[in-house]
Amino acid sequence: MNGKIPHVVQYQGSKRILAPQILQYMPRKFRRLFEPFAGMAAITIAAAREKRASQYHINDINEPLICLLQEAVNAPDVLIEKYTQIWSNQFDYSEGHLKHFYHIRNCFNAGEQTAENMLYLLARCVKGAVRYGKNGNFNQSPDKRRHGTNPRNITENVYAISSLLKGKSVFSALDYRQIFEMAEPGDLVYMDPPYQAVSNTRDCRYFAGIDFDDFSDAIKILNRKDVDYVISYDGECGGKEYGNELPQSLKCTKFLLNAGRSTQATLLGKRDTTYEALYVSESIAKIIHTTPSQMPLMGASENAT
Repeated sequence: MNGKIPHVVQYQGSKRILAPQILQYMPRKFRRLFEPFAGMAAITIAAAREKRASQYHINDINEPLICLLQEAVNAPDVLIEKYTQIWSNQFDYSEGHLKHFYHIRNCFNAGEQTAENMLYLLARCVKGAVRYGKNGNFNQSPDKRRHGTNPRNITENVYAISSLLKGKSVFSALDYRQIFEMAEPGDLVYMDPPYQAVSNTRDCRYFAGIDFDDFSDAIKILNRKDVDYVISYDGECGGKEYGNELPQSLKCTKFLLNAGRSTQATLLGKRDTTYEALYVSESIAKIIHTTPSQMPLMGASENAT
């Protein structure tokens, strides 16, 4: 399908650019798609554009993100109206637009974790990056160079996403292991967990991390139930590998996706390419009928972030 995959807002770590490659490693049709670490649900949206499944279960332990996605899908007009009001208010705020951001952030951290507040913070903060302090509060700073995504730009994307997923989606903010227990044969689970370098639960850059051993052990639930899965997990850049490979006992197969030139390497005057690891369950690997060394490295259309 031609055209860019719609997204609610820029979100650091999103797999939107890699989605066309990732979909090539998924079955053409399956009953339900589960995304336990959804973020902005880029793979769900991409799969829905191709009508891969009849139902989509969008989950993330970060409940405000899920509230944002749920409103974008089920009540896009309400979300856009509320976001437009907040975005417009920054130009009339007596203390300035930067102070307006901090005001909304304080409201959010005080308990007003509404979909529109979450959207504004993401649209206005540095690099669209969700960051939390040790006390659990959103602590990312505003991008001083811009005023956040214009409501006109968000409107088109939100309505496109709603048309794809409304009436076909379930939303939850559960531990990923609970999602594994829900999945059944005929479903597909796509996982994009926090990478190992930032998976310590004390790391302030993410809402929550996961333990590598716990995650590896939990995948056995899917193997035991004969549920197919695809996992984005770490990778390599400039000859350096990041993170440990998933245990061979899981019998999943690893591929490397070309994610383009590393932005960080470019800033350092290097030309290193980032490769992201993609693991597929045993039955999917058999369908592919190839080995990791034979699988072509597919180029991304945009640079990695």
